[in-house]
Amino acid sequence: MTFDIAIIGAGIAGASLAWSLGRQSGGRLRVALIEMESAPGYHTTGRSAAFWVESYGGPGVVPLSRASRAFFMEPPPGFAAAPLLSPRPGLTVAPPDDAGDLDTLAAAFDAGGTVYRRLDAEALTAWPILKPEWRTRGLFEPDSYDIDVAALHQGYLRGVDGWKPAVITDAAVSAIARDGDGWTLATRAGPITATIVVNAAGAWADGVAALAGARPLGLQPLRRTMAVLAIDPPPPADLPVVFDARGRFYCKPDGGRLWLSPHDETPDVPHDVRPDEMDLAVVIDQFEQASTARVVRLDSSWAGLRTFAPDRLPVFGWDGAVAGLFWCAGQGGFGIQTAPAAGQLCAALLLGEAPAVDPAPYRATRFERID
Repeated sequence: MTFDIAIIGAGIAGASLAWSLGRQSGGRLRVALIEMESAPGYHTTGRSAAFWVESYGGPGVVPLSRASRAFFMEPPPGFAAAPLLSPRPGLTVAPPDDAGDLDTLAAAFDAGGTVYRRLDAEALTAWPILKPEWRTRGLFEPDSYDIDVAALHQGYLRGVDGWKPAVITDAAVSAIARDGDGWTLATRAGPITATIVVNAAGAWADGVAALAGARPLGLQPLRRTMAVLAIDPPPPADLPVVFDARGRFYCKPDGGRLWLSPHDETPDVPHDVRPDEMDLAVVIDQFEQASTARVVRLDSSWAGLRTFAPDRLPVFGWDGAVAGLFWCAGQGGFGIQTAPAAGQLCAALLLGEAPAVDPAPYRATRFERID
């Protein structure tokens, strides 16, 4: 199997890049999405909490989120059968032991131009699910949304204008070797040759780089846990995504249940991660301290790996030492909401075009590699 570009990883990073390559090249490229699992999106993409909040990820990520908004609001014809977004405002509340966390966050919002409103105790009575001591001050982001992650991912995988990438599953990569001006990849599905290799392997990205002869960038997988709870009374359907300003939990309603995360970032290794029972117990206790609702039962739980570079910005661009190797990794917890802009940016760099978002903050050459 021979391709112009082989993208290792068929999650949202690889899929959005493949789609963007098809669109921006007019369908002239042969692109492979190489996936080690039996279906794309098994790991981080399929375990996302799935919301678009402009400020999420910090000021360095905001340009990518903003540039992605238009795509989410009005995707190309035929991309998805239903809207990709549904309104879900963001609400960050000050905990009883607030030590200025909310003010620090507001200053970051101001610096980044994020649209928000300050809410006082009277305004926060609109959400009686919070105990009075958690309804003293808040920051409200009206321009935030739930994302239909499955529809987004499948839209990318279907391709564009009659073109689509070759999706090769059950194809874990065991070796990457130079072959003339290109590469040969040894995979469980057989050998694959390509002119360019894109490293979009998420938590496995540093390992893939090593296979290609590149030094790692120090990407760190961090475990993020999610619990789905039945609570009494059930959460109102119009409840915002609620964040604790101290960063100890966030929650949102979904189908009459409450999705609750401890906002954990536990260092881990690349694998099929599972939730930790202690993390679940702690976050349920934290929620009950903040909420007037009672937790009836834990219906389900899962965990995913969010992978960050040392400066917590994504890594997009050519490797500084190994020719023909391109990075599209380190998207942390914002890979879904930045996928349209990230795909366009990386495709432009691969095609030698000018991207819509300044790529300089995200270049793979911006920090020393880790031995």
